[in-house]
Amino acid sequence: MLSNTPRSTVKKAAHKAQDNVETLYQVIDHSLVAHIAINQESGPVVIPMLAWRVDDKVYIHGANNSRLMRNLAQGEQTCLTFTLFDGWVLARSAFHHSAHYRSAVVFGSFERVEDRGEKDRLLNHFIEQIAPGRCEDIRLSSDKELDATMLLEIPLTEASVKISGGEVNDDNADLDIPAWAGFIPYKTVVGPLKPSATLAQGISEPNYSDAYGNRWFDNIDTQIS
Repeated sequence: MLSNTPRSTVKKAAHKAQDNVETLYQVIDHSLVAHIAINQESGPVVIPMLAWRVDDKVYIHGANNSRLMRNLAQGEQTCLTFTLFDGWVLARSAFHHSAHYRSAVVFGSFERVEDRGEKDRLLNHFIEQIAPGRCEDIRLSSDKELDATMLLEIPLTEASVKISGGEVNDDNADLDIPAWAGFIPYKTVVGPLKPSATLAQGISEPNYSDAYGNRWFDNIDTQIS
């Protein structure tokens, strides 16, 4: 079950809150982009970053001279947001138009991963997450490259999840309005692969579909339920 702290308690539309840890993991794993907040002298800044989960921690990486990474490495409090947009909700009134979405907010502070071997393992884990088996085919990071990269981790000990996926919420008085009501679903389609212009002849196309399940283009259900 997810934590229930003053920061992580969902107050607006609380009926959309989820307390299942696996739901949190799914939102993070499918998003892979975190919007991360930092405070600077000039004011707050929110920056999107690639992010991935290993067990109960989230990781981000960047150059050692990155403004964001240097700020977060100091252990200051921050929050990460992940959002998956699933479609529009069209109501019979302008006021009740809305959206279907899955979102997660993670609170806490980052710590640096200092050990070079552990850093290499975790960075490779991200590659394997987006393209299973790829680390067997590519040149892995050199010591110089690892030393130039900062890896930060944040535990998933304080987080909230919110899912909006319900029916059209029209007022009873509006149900007789002769306007179409329903949904415009959005679906994320992954693939097909597009080869680089520099790809040498004779290299066979890999299959990474296992990482994406029904989001892989061959598996997309064209029937709108």
